[in-house]
Order: sequence, then C-alpha cells, then structure tokens
Amino acid sequence: MEFKVVISDPSTGRAYQKVISGANANKLIGKEVGDSINGTLVELPPDYELVITGGSDKDGFPIRPDIPGPVRKRILLSGGVGYRPRERGIRKKKMVRGRVITRDIVQINMKVVKHGKVPLEEYFKSQQE
Repeated sequence: MEFKVVISDPSTGRAYQKVISGANANKLIGKEVGDSINGTLVELPPDYELVITGGSDKDGFPIRPDIPGPVRKRILLSGGVGYRPRERGIRKKKMVRGRVITRDIVQINMKVVKHGKVPLEEYFKSQQE
C-alpha cells in the first residue's frame, strides 16, 4: 500500500510531493484530518511537524473534515470541500469521504506547522539528484 503525500510549505507557498509506502504508510492509517504528525512518518527530518489538511480516495472523492469516520456519504452541500456552487444559494448532493485515513485513500494533503533546520526545498532537491 502506498500514499501520495502532498506537503505544503505556507512560508514559501510551495508544495512538494512524496510517495510513502511500507511501514510508514501503515502508521498513517487511522489518523484524521487535523491530526499533527512527526516528519519521520513521511520520511522528512524528525524536527519537522505536519498537520493533515485533507486528501482524496481512490475514486477521487475528497476527504471532508466535518464527516466523522472512514465512510463515504452523499450529503447536501452548499459549498466548501467537495462542491463549489456557481451561483449563490445553490445546494447539491455530493459524495464525500469521512475524515479518517484508510486503505482506500490515495492522496493525503499536509502542511508544515514547525520547520526543521534543513529547508524543504534543499531536502527535496537533494533527493532528486
């Protein structure tokens, strides 16, 4: 099993993608949107701290932070994650996924809340070489 992890750095405005598999991927199962994790879980230096901000499952349905559990639900939305109305006041039923990370999740979005000694840009540049 593997996850595509997108790590956003709010201080620089850049995002970096990394594929996580094996034991580290198994440690992410059961975590929820809003949970804080150590950088070692996503193969970053241990002085980094990240927060899970969202993601999507194997069929492309987004993770919505206000839906409890690992389930898929069809809910009435007026905006926010999973639906962007074109006109004011429009509501629509859309399929979204709960906030818990399971084996069905493909992409996990995270943001850096505590930076380490080595900047992310240098860390990812050295990995590509």
